[in-house]
Amino acid sequence: MIVEDEPKLRQLIAAHLEKWDFTPCPVGSFEDIDAQAASLEPDLILLDINLPSYDGFYWCKKIREVTTAPIVFISSRTENMDIVMAMNVGGDDYIQKPFSLDVLVAKLNAMLRRATATTAGQQETIVLEYNGILLNLEKAAVQFEGKEAILTKNEFHLLAMLMKRPSRITGRDEIMRALWEDESFIDDNTLTVNMNRLRKKLESLGLEGIIQTRKGQGYILQ
Repeated sequence: MIVEDEPKLRQLIAAHLEKWDFTPCPVGSFEDIDAQAASLEPDLILLDINLPSYDGFYWCKKIREVTTAPIVFISSRTENMDIVMAMNVGGDDYIQKPFSLDVLVAKLNAMLRRATATTAGQQETIVLEYNGILLNLEKAAVQFEGKEAILTKNEFHLLAMLMKRPSRITGRDEIMRALWEDESFIDDNTLTVNMNRLRKKLESLGLEGIIQTRKGQGYILQ
């Protein structure tokens, strides 16, 4: 799903993705983007920030109510605060304009590979469990003592990595490679924001402080 209000860029992205066997669905109306996402059920969403009426931050929050599909922001904005805001409202990645179409394809393929790997894993086990915490692999949801929180793709993969190796430190570089294939593409703040978002959702379940930071090393699930 391509949400970009510049017609030439929208067509350029769509044409390039078709060459790589994607099925692009460019959006022509910017009034009901969340309803269109619910109807299309996309595997991935490209979302510009500067849109008519409401900006991409607003629509990202609305889209998150109907789908957990990865959302990649594409924007000419270069301020760190814009990148942080994109992650805070539910985005999974951020690409600054102008960008390489080949890099875009590489990022999208990486996200699809992770989604495929998760689906394959679901055939073996539907739930990861650690000290009463249940991570539902089918719903991308975490449950604890009867409460539930829905996770984004990145939040889900972060928690899954930590739950598979409890009481052991998982390095930041290792996490970034696993989530984004090449950590050199990602601002260090991106991982921090995603981790903070995950922590807040765990806190809402009564799991405050369960993910601890080891300075200079990474994170550990206590």
